[in-house]
Amino acid sequence: MLLSALATETIGIHAIFGAFLLGAVIPHDSVVARVLTRQLEQVVTVLLLPAFFAFTGMRTRIDLVSAPDQVLICGLIIVVATPGKFGGTLVAARLTGLGWREAALLGTLMNTRGLLELIVLNIGLDLQIISPTLFAMMVVMALVTTMATSPVLRLLQPQTAPADDRRRAGGLRGAVATGAQEDMASEAPLSASEDEARA
Repeated sequence: MLLSALATETIGIHAIFGAFLLGAVIPHDSVVARVLTRQLEQVVTVLLLPAFFAFTGMRTRIDLVSAPDQVLICGLIIVVATPGKFGGTLVAARLTGLGWREAALLGTLMNTRGLLELIVLNIGLDLQIISPTLFAMMVVMALVTTMATSPVLRLLQPQTAPADDRRRAGGLRGAVATGAQEDMASEAPLSASEDEARA
């Protein structure tokens, strides 16, 4: 993995693409993939991933987004970024036959920004493609859109689960009661026949 990253870095492509290509060419159900996953998963999730987020946080200078015009630009970035992913996903989901609620839920999930965006932003900052101010604005946008996901999902999800549970429970109780009545009805002739036999 390190050699792949070094190879792409040597030819002028960022090291992350070398590691990604190595993972892409290894069959996901092979022995190598299982061994690498088992050996790297704990190290990545427990050590490297938190360290990367901490590193990104230390590079984010929120104080650069303090002037009114900069706050306005940051808000504009959030406003433009949200319909871009949410709207595109909503339209695509509707074209594939999903309902409005399901399409909106999918669009809300797609609107989150995660690890990959932070990686790209860090690369852009390292290469001086974006300024520290724009980097801070983009990180704020990623945080805002990601934090808004859970509340929006709660608003979009139907709130009929308790009623459905009550209906299912009522149906179950009715089925049990019906079964008990049928058992009693079937046992009654047997009891009568046994009494006649004794007489």
